[in-house]
Amino acid sequence: MLLSESEDESEELHSDSDSGSSTCSPEEEEEEEEDIPRGLARGPDREDLTDEDSSGDEWDNTPTKRRAPRKRCVAASASPVSSSLKPPSKNCQQRPHRKRIHNASTPKKGDSSSPRTGRASSTPRRKNGSVKRRAESRLVAEEEDEAVDGERWRNIDEDDVEPPQPRFRPERDVGPQLNRTANYTPLELFQLFFSTTVIDTLVRNTNAYGKEKYQSQRESWVHVTAADMYSFICLVLYMGIVPLKTLKEFWRGSKLFSLPFPASVMPCRRFLAISRSLHMNDPAVEAANDQKKGTCGYDRLCKIKPLYHQIVEACYTFFHPRQHISIDERMVASKARIGLKQYIKNKPTKWGFKLFVLADSICGYTLNFFVYGGREGKPTGKGLSYDAVMRLLNIPFLGKGYKLYVDNFYTSPTLFLDLLKRKIWACGTIRSNVAGYPKTKRNDMAKKTTRGTIRWIRKGKLLFVKWLDTREVTMCSSIHKVYSDDMAKRKVKNADGQWTVKQVPIPGCIKDYNRHMGGVDLSDALIGYYNVLHKTQKWYKTLFYHFVDIATVNAFILHKEMCKLQNRPEVTQKKFREQLILSLAEIGSTPRRSGPQNYMFPASPFKVPPAQTNPSLSSVAAASPSIVPPTSPPCLSHVPPNPMSEVPPGSPSTMRPPSLSTQVPPAAATGAPGLGHLPAHFVEQMSNVAPRDRATARRRTCVVCKRKSPVYCSTCQKTLCFTILRNCYSEWHRSNSICI
Repeated sequence: MLLSESEDESEELHSDSDSGSSTCSPEEEEEEEEDIPRGLARGPDREDLTDEDSSGDEWDNTPTKRRAPRKRCVAASASPVSSSLKPPSKNCQQRPHRKRIHNASTPKKGDSSSPRTGRASSTPRRKNGSVKRRAESRLVAEEEDEAVDGERWRNIDEDDVEPPQPRFRPERDVGPQLNRTANYTPLELFQLFFSTTVIDTLVRNTNAYGKEKYQSQRESWVHVTAADMYSFICLVLYMGIVPLKTLKEFWRGSKLFSLPFPASVMPCRRFLAISRSLHMNDPAVEAANDQKKGTCGYDRLCKIKPLYHQIVEACYTFFHPRQHISIDERMVASKARIGLKQYIKNKPTKWGFKLFVLADSICGYTLNFFVYGGREGKPTGKGLSYDAVMRLLNIPFLGKGYKLYVDNFYTSPTLFLDLLKRKIWACGTIRSNVAGYPKTKRNDMAKKTTRGTIRWIRKGKLLFVKWLDTREVTMCSSIHKVYSDDMAKRKVKNADGQWTVKQVPIPGCIKDYNRHMGGVDLSDALIGYYNVLHKTQKWYKTLFYHFVDIATVNAFILHKEMCKLQNRPEVTQKKFREQLILSLAEIGSTPRRSGPQNYMFPASPFKVPPAQTNPSLSSVAAASPSIVPPTSPPCLSHVPPNPMSEVPPGSPSTMRPPSLSTQVPPAAATGAPGLGHLPAHFVEQMSNVAPRDRATARRRTCVVCKRKSPVYCSTCQKTLCFTILRNCYSEWHRSNSICI
């Protein structure tokens, strides 16, 4: 029934179309043109795009003048002449009638029996279909343009033209910028980065912050010297070789934590005081910068300057890179709650401070780096990766002809072309959604393609390569040609399902990328073996420890390069760090191993004169029969008698000798070797110590055996053991030629 009604209606429409011309108003024409896709409304463009879109069957079967019957029908209903023949309500009744026809009998694809196939698409479905047809027409147009331009993915058997290779012209001789005939010690190489200027900067700013911090505390701030800073850095490096969970465990005297070296360099309280007050910038400058927070003048990296710039300048001053260099990110682990912290999911260290690093691809030397602190300066509009590469390559006396390797975060045709203008060639993996990457699908890899398949396109000076390994790898290079007969071993399954080793072709750009991209990774590995990073509550101290790591690893690389130039044997990094730690301990401050007793007891006014004979002492001994002339050094007479001796009490040998002040003139007393070096206990001048604790209170580390002792020398102010098992008191005085 619905089909017959549609046929009657179509006959009426055809009869109306034959009866007269269209008299539609301009407003009605605009309503009719709303359903036409954009670009197909009028003019010759409409005809061209309509011909291009003739691939669909349904669109082919649509009459050319499918709009004319509807226009004339609407015009007939609006005309005063036809209003007498056909009432207006009849026209309104036709529209729901047409919807019933469309919903009831939708023509199939390729069915040309219904003349209203094109009109049925004037519903909202027609708009969705028009969008699809528009996309299809664009795709067809793009493919036609590609066919005209000849852009398609080429096979490996098609020849490629090798680009001209760069001529390497560095500004300086590659390698260490040092005297190549001198034999540098680990300390001298380390001081290239932590020079006297750097140490003075640390000392000045640490003292300024320490005075300000300790004003409201009981304990006053003790001025830090350059020697103290060397001792502090010495222990920081030592903690990288011998790691423990907390800092105080390095000074514990138990069996498990008996480490004598830290106490011989610096007391625990002194080390912690320097660590808490460590500053790299002037506190006044930091306070002025904090007032600018929230404005464009605020510097988020103010706390690590100027040490930050001094280390960076030293890195590219004392070494010149070879031709192959690489750029990558480095993460410094941190849990600080600060906006500088970044997250990179593909890195082993996912949370921390992000550094952009330029390194030599052969040895891993860190040439240049900067800490990412957000958008800085005026952006170029070409992206963060573009700005990072240009900033890292902005090194004085770098030269021309370098080959740079980067990953897909940095690679873009815009960057590579701009680097060519600076005479720097580049190679790296690339993402397929980057602007300038070929979008053509002609002759692309199929889903089931054998391993080792290569497709390539050359656009001007850039080469784009696709290579199928375990997955598809895309590369962009301005250095290589597509294939140079290189092969790689890969495990593949044969027809029987067995794994076999097969030689597959590999592009030259991928082979060189795998060889030279690991410069930053090598530097990270060298740092990670003995890194000095430990927990801290201040984010800038984390970066300070990383600066120490960079300086140490770069100094070690300089040592290896100098050994190669001089044909000397190299040492391992651990041995290099051990020698550096011992050298820093030697130029560091003399440790005050007694700790707080240096502040409680003043230094002794007696000085140790050279050993000489004293006739007055022998004459007094001869006059008094109870006094036996000493046959041993006078300091041995200070040792109390052995309680296990068999001499009966009251005998002359057990009687206490008379005081030297009553029988020996003062001049003679001061002239005796070792005279006045009397042992004393720390608790002798302490009145607030309980009797049960007087034997162990205020014990310090012995300077000889590194064990705890409550005894010290009143003149030397040295902690020394004096028990029935150990007599470090006598041993130390003899070894220092105080007692003969």
